[in-house]
Formats: sequence, structure tokens, C-alpha cells
Amino acid sequence: MIFLCMGYFIPEKMDARPNAEIETIMSECQPHLEKFYETGKVMIDAGLELETKSLRRVNGKVTVTDGPFTETKELIGSIFLIEAEEMDEAIQLASLHPTTQVSIGEEFGWRIEIRPVHYFKNDK
Repeated sequence: MIFLCMGYFIPEKMDARPNAEIETIMSECQPHLEKFYETGKVMIDAGLELETKSLRRVNGKVTVTDGPFTETKELIGSIFLIEAEEMDEAIQLASLHPTTQVSIGEEFGWRIEIRPVHYFKNDK
């Protein structure tokens, strides 16, 4: 089974820190990422930019608006797809990601949402 995992953060809290401090924190993530990848269960791991567009069909036409679109202060900063037999295994795998392993992440609102994927097509 495939699971989509979304990593959330609060940008204002990270933006309040000096760039050098953020770079140091990100370097702490690398060993955790390596362990995460070594599971062989990570299909895709992607960090996302903050720019967001929303497409919606309205009155027969597609409209495009700027985002972000959530009512919360949290934004999705990364997504990854993992393969697991069931949700408990997906939780175990996702818990290896730096989002849950780097302690300073608590201050930045880092968290992961896991959702089973019911349809996935890969043309590779």
C-alpha cells in the first residue's frame, strides 16, 4: 500500500530565526534522512516552495488564485510517498523522517500527516 505523508511547519517561526541557524538545523536533518531512505520504502521525497496557486472550475471556466489557502498558520513544506503494508508500518516509517527526529522542530510546529493513497499511476 502507498501512503502520502505531508510535512507541516509554521513559516513565521522559522523565518524569525537567522539563516545561519536554519542552515545548522537543516544539516541536523541529513543523518535522519539517510536512515529514512535506507529503509528502501521511500518512493518520493520532495521539499516544497511557499508559492501556491489554486485552480477551480467556476461557471464552466477554470480560475486561478494565489495562496496559501489554509486558515491555519501551518503550511505544507514537504511531501513524501512511502510503501507500507498498513498504517502502523507507515507510522513507523514516517517517524524516521527528520520532522519527528530533530528536537528543534517542535518549536517550528513540524508535524507529519499520513494518508493512505487509493489510486496511484506511474508511467515510468
